[in-house]
Amino acid sequence: MPADSTDGAQSFLRAFSDPEIVARYTDGPRRFVPGLDGLHRMASILLAERAPAHAKVLILGAGGGLELAALADAHPSWTFVGVDPSAQMLRLAERTLGSRIDRVELIEGYIFDAPTGPFDAATCLLTLHFLSASERLRTVRAIHDRLRPGAPFVAAHGCLPQDPAQRGLWLDRYAAYAVASGVDPEQAKTMRTTVETSVNMLSPEEDEAILRGGGFSDASLFFTAFTWHGWTGHA
Repeated sequence: MPADSTDGAQSFLRAFSDPEIVARYTDGPRRFVPGLDGLHRMASILLAERAPAHAKVLILGAGGGLELAALADAHPSWTFVGVDPSAQMLRLAERTLGSRIDRVELIEGYIFDAPTGPFDAATCLLTLHFLSASERLRTVRAIHDRLRPGAPFVAAHGCLPQDPAQRGLWLDRYAAYAVASGVDPEQAKTMRTTVETSVNMLSPEEDEAILRGGGFSDASLFFTAFTWHGWTGHA
């Protein structure tokens, strides 16, 4: 995790190096993120609007491999570079990808460890909320710098209104969705507390401003699902 990220976020990310947590990861995102499979399909469509037939795609936050697998299945002629700071999560991505790994290069690290490109498209899903505002802006700029002019970018992550009452209400809804999806109520309660104290949830307006400030001047919202929001833009 970059140096100016919060200690809480660093602790949260360290959990992704725990083999037991990683082993249970595959089903977890679908229980906490409404419409995750639909989000992957929408990202695929948005990228394909401008990406060439044989696109080279940068995936930041590639651990687990769910997004990579969905995009690889939808676009058999695309190749990918996936970047993630957790070696354990990258090993899980290898297992998730199976034979599709032939079209994927996996890199342990952060955006500044990624090749300079240029890439034909990029995504960053369920990741940027781990970064402070300043580091998020620096990361978005680094993604932008690795894209061809006009290349599409899709980002989706958690964000919340900053008013305390509204923030609490949406966190309650986050936990309630997890319980409705089969998560143990105590685990959902623990996750709610962890998200509230350890994840850098900005407001939707702040998030969009960061994307625009990072070079994606046409950033626009395409996805909302309780605490989760998604944007698309072009380099």
